[in-house]
Amino acid sequence: MGGEIMSTRSTVSAAFLAGAVATALASFATAAPLSEAEAKAAMDAGKEKCFGVALKGQNDCAAGPGTTCQGTSTVDYQGNAWKFVDGGTCTTMDLPGDRKGSLTALSRDVPS
Repeated sequence: MGGEIMSTRSTVSAAFLAGAVATALASFATAAPLSEAEAKAAMDAGKEKCFGVALKGQNDCAAGPGTTCQGTSTVDYQGNAWKFVDGGTCTTMDLPGDRKGSLTALSRDVPS
């Protein structure tokens, strides 16, 4: 009976460790800069860079101090972080707190 408990603990520990490793690897995979080809494809598809609309960790690429590559924004709606959105929709997006998207970097919601 003691062996079964230990076996269950080992299985749970191994599963937890595997999940943690998978999460870490996924973070590294999404934290790569957007390639020129990916950016060009998005622009060719009618997308535009929109600053201040990405949720924490969901920006598309480098955006100034505090962000170095895709997925590195640290606050929701970070003003210097951009995300590709459908062309013509950036400045009309309704965001919390009377925020609006911008085609240029913003000084609001930037981590200190």
